Amino acid sequence: MTQAPATPRRTDRRHDREIIALALPAFGSLVAEPLFVMVDSAVIGHLGTPQLAGLGVAAALLTTAVSVFVFLAYATTAAVARRVGAGDLPAAIRQGMDGIWLALLLGAAVIATVLPTAPWLVEAFGASGTAAPYATTYLRISALGIPAMLVVLAATGVLRGLQDTRTPLHVAIGGFSANAALNVALVYGAGLGIAGSAWGTVIAQCGMAAVYLVVVIRGARRHGASLRPDAAGIRASAQAGVPLLVRTLSLRAVLMIATAVAARLGDAEVAAHQIVLTLWSLLAFALDAIAIAGQAIIGRYLGAEDRDGARAACRRMVQWGIASGLLLGVLVALARPLFIPLFTSDPAVQGPLMSTLLVVAVTQPVSGIVFILDGVLMGAGDGPYLARAMVVTLALFAPAALAVPVLGGGLIALWWAMALMMTVRMLTLWLRTRSGRWIVTGASR
Repeated sequence: MTQAPATPRRTDRRHDREIIALALPAFGSLVAEPLFVMVDSAVIGHLGTPQLAGLGVAAALLTTAVSVFVFLAYATTAAVARRVGAGDLPAAIRQGMDGIWLALLLGAAVIATVLPTAPWLVEAFGASGTAAPYATTYLRISALGIPAMLVVLAATGVLRGLQDTRTPLHVAIGGFSANAALNVALVYGAGLGIAGSAWGTVIAQCGMAAVYLVVVIRGARRHGASLRPDAAGIRASAQAGVPLLVRTLSLRAVLMIATAVAARLGDAEVAAHQIVLTLWSLLAFALDAIAIAGQAIIGRYLGAEDRDGARAACRRMVQWGIASGLLLGVLVALARPLFIPLFTSDPAVQGPLMSTLLVVAVTQPVSGIVFILDGVLMGAGDGPYLARAMVVTLALFAPAALAVPVLGGGLIALWWAMALMMTVRMLTLWLRTRSGRWIVTGASR
């Protein structure tokens, strides 16, 4: 008896189960990562204002350094997922090991750069004379944990490619808990001050990296994959990451320009902008979780040479992105009067904040499409196009944003420029997806 062909509804339900199974744990691990800095801030905040200011400068530098290398997770996810789809698990894990070795090399380079230049970096970032010593101390110690954090990124990509987002969630929760306990013990129990907080974070990060390495090494031994560094494989991982690095740097430039423009608008506007940007980033976590599921699922389908499956999964995830964006937009619009007082009681800040958040709410469906298609094209290994599209977006956004203070616009005008940026990204990604050129099947692109 032949089996009845799958109906579109059954196919959608299957995709829904896959998306939920991957996206929910991914969302948890994404939210857990910023909690590291929050814990450090809460603990150090009781030491004094100079210490907290020093942490703020050092944390900004460290976050920038790590975010630049997020391609270690994205590129590894796509490459591993393709080989999983092709049914070659040893090659999938071998690909992941190449990414981990690359992470260690990059981490060593970052340490060699940061340790001698820490005072200059802190000064260049505008730290005050009282905050600078604390920022330098925290930065130098925390830099020792950067290789571990980069290994975490690469290993997270390996597990996502293997369709496992639960392990990263468990590791993130464990790392957050260890970081909180170590911070309290070393800062107050051992009396190490801000240095204790930095050491606690480094130890927690190294512990997370160790857990990931144990998981990946066990998988490698089980499937007979080599653990030794392979120059050709490391070089291929680096080459695959370069376009995603360009994309990430372009996106960071967009955010830096937006903050610089907001600073020109006045203290109240830049304060409101920082709150809006924080909430915008939080909303991005929910959408990025679906995009991470997209990277893993699309890579697997393309590795299995299932073009129709990849198209169907893309279509369903876009529907998820639109629906999620609509829901988040409605929540933001309705809840504005409730959560704005939690951030500020200053009417001069609350006024522009109320109006600007409405712009964010209206554009959430666009953001939903952008994040999903970004994840789809990453899963397809279409990094060069993503890099070109983001450079074009930056070129269009920069003059629009810089014109805001010149033309007398306020924070709302700046965030309409941000909406323009997201719309341009949506159009470039949609055109690429519609063309079908991203659909390149096989174990490697």
